[in-house]
Amino acid sequence: MQIIDNKALLLTLRDPTKVTSVIPKSKVVGTNQVAVHWGLDEAQVLKNLKIKNVPSPIYKEYNWPGLYAPFEHQKTTAAFLTLNKRAFCLNEQGTGKTGSVIWAADYLMRKGRVRRVLVVCPLSIMDSAWRSDLFKFAMHRSVDVAYGTASKRKEVIASQAEFVIVNFDGLEIIAEDVAAGGFDLVVVDEANAYKNVQTTRWKVLNRLLKADMWLWMLTGTPAAQSPVDAYGLAKLVNPLGVPKFFSGFRDMVMFKATQFKWTPKPTATKTVFNVLQPAIRFTKDECLDLPEMTYVDRHVALTKQQEQYYKLLKSKMIIEAAGEEITSVNAAVNLNKLLQLSCGAVYSDTGDTITFDIKNRYHVLLEVIEEAAKKVLIFVPFRNSIEVVAKKLTQDGYTVEVISGDVPASKRTDIFKRFQETPDPRILVIQPQAAAHGVTLTAADTVVWWGPTSSLETYAQANARVHRAGQRHPTTVVRLQGSNAERHVYKMLDNKGDVHTQIVDLYKRLLD
Repeated sequence: MQIIDNKALLLTLRDPTKVTSVIPKSKVVGTNQVAVHWGLDEAQVLKNLKIKNVPSPIYKEYNWPGLYAPFEHQKTTAAFLTLNKRAFCLNEQGTGKTGSVIWAADYLMRKGRVRRVLVVCPLSIMDSAWRSDLFKFAMHRSVDVAYGTASKRKEVIASQAEFVIVNFDGLEIIAEDVAAGGFDLVVVDEANAYKNVQTTRWKVLNRLLKADMWLWMLTGTPAAQSPVDAYGLAKLVNPLGVPKFFSGFRDMVMFKATQFKWTPKPTATKTVFNVLQPAIRFTKDECLDLPEMTYVDRHVALTKQQEQYYKLLKSKMIIEAAGEEITSVNAAVNLNKLLQLSCGAVYSDTGDTITFDIKNRYHVLLEVIEEAAKKVLIFVPFRNSIEVVAKKLTQDGYTVEVISGDVPASKRTDIFKRFQETPDPRILVIQPQAAAHGVTLTAADTVVWWGPTSSLETYAQANARVHRAGQRHPTTVVRLQGSNAERHVYKMLDNKGDVHTQIVDLYKRLLD
């Protein structure tokens, strides 16, 4: 295949009439050669004719707007999506999937193929990923988030914003409004949430999808836990590629070992690959132009219990501050209380630990772990939260070890060695100060901060446990944040500020 003057494609085929019979104005120009106008319609027809390596005209017609130039793998991903009405984007976490999708959707809007886009994603990334990236890559497009009360969500749908972002379970609330909202393209991020066809979540989305709608489903870890997880995803994108009923697909990919135990067949991986089509996938290792370390913020809503005590604690601090001058000692103590509360456990004045509901933060943590292709480090800055996190992960079936000041040096050495050299543990839950220097943990490519540390040195050194000599993969740092206290500390760390020397100013900003 050749590109002629950016206007036409020159194809060499055994039977040129295969093309000339379906594409107007195409013509035979030589032995087994046919010239075709290089446009979006023609490229899509050629792709549907199973002609390989058809380039999307996005390469010649699009100026890739935004604050950043696209990486080559992002261009390739966007081009693939413009030629596939229903498709999977299986690029690994940290490869810039959202940017690729935004550029592809914007191009289709310019071509008049798409008018409105509905983005369905976890609550934690509606703002921090999607709204933020839309501003970076397509600031000329209108965007709104359908979240809050039912009336607020309905108002956003009726607003005619070009991009509307909604969380998974919020979609059910406004399903009828969405169906009448003129959406042409649905993007599902972290699509593993739709692996089970029996859930209300899956059924709502399936009812909304019309035959002529575009659907792009994004996940870096398809069917990571079991081959049967591919069924729900394939049923939405490639329904003719799987049996009508789940039991039929299960029999394709699993053996029934005992009455209650099923094991994957040797051909399961190939079967899953075939049903999750059409698809594109880039691993971080393949994206040679990626930065070595990518930072991602995930918003975590405080639970009602946390919100209540956060407000009470802050009110008490405001009253205290009005009556006396704020010292660095008092500021540090009170800031730590706000950060501890955000993480789920606070030391009382008597030294007891008061625990709070952490279901929202823990749910987002599980989302990140599920999307991680390799091992994961979780830095938990407060000791009173470490055991809580580790215990919940263990109960959910993950292999976990804890590194804290209470763990003897000899045991730490053994844990680090097993983490680096064996499959288990997959997750380390770490007190940052206990592994911030001199330790190599390059078996992981994902770092999660359960909450921020107030030490710039500890923060930088902890991240460097994965980003150091021996690391063969680009790495991702995910920062969970649900309160203003956490956001302020992360912002200061980003600016390479020393929280300890600026603690009073930081504390005053929080109280304001």
